[in-house]
Amino acid sequence: MTHTYSGVHGIAVRCIRMMGDGTREEFDALVHPDSINREAKAEPPAARGRGPAAVWASAQWLRGAFADLHWEIHDIVGTGDLVAVHTTMSGRQIGPFIVYDDNARPVQAFPSTGKTFAVTQSHWCRIVDGQLIEHWANRDDLGQATQLGWVPPTPLYIARMQAALRRARREAAS
Repeated sequence: MTHTYSGVHGIAVRCIRMMGDGTREEFDALVHPDSINREAKAEPPAARGRGPAAVWASAQWLRGAFADLHWEIHDIVGTGDLVAVHTTMSGRQIGPFIVYDDNARPVQAFPSTGKTFAVTQSHWCRIVDGQLIEHWANRDDLGQATQLGWVPPTPLYIARMQAALRRARREAAS
């Protein structure tokens, strides 16, 4: 059964789902110019700012690593401008997934395994004037890493991770 959400619930759901399929124009329309993604601390430099461009950069980062991104909505509740959305995120790893430190330097790189995953997440969205102004999430990162074959890593995968990290650092420096 497909459910249609409206009001702040509908905006929150679309903001989550557009990370996998939204256009830049949708980001510009649905993300407030002062919006902040509190999860961007481990993301690339372009994703750490405010507004639609930063959220778009987060989406591009995810899309570069994962195909077929989809968020199944299980539950949604809200009060006032705050909406909590319980989801299952799924996809398939098609590229390296790079994690960044506080200084936006690549610190971990997980080369593509081609495997699929499905993990639960809870997203918290603050909606102001019909736009996303704040986002944070609770995710099952260990479950995702296990399903993708990142942990426990084989000796060969560790070598691939090291090579991918060297590439990511070279790219970040250029």
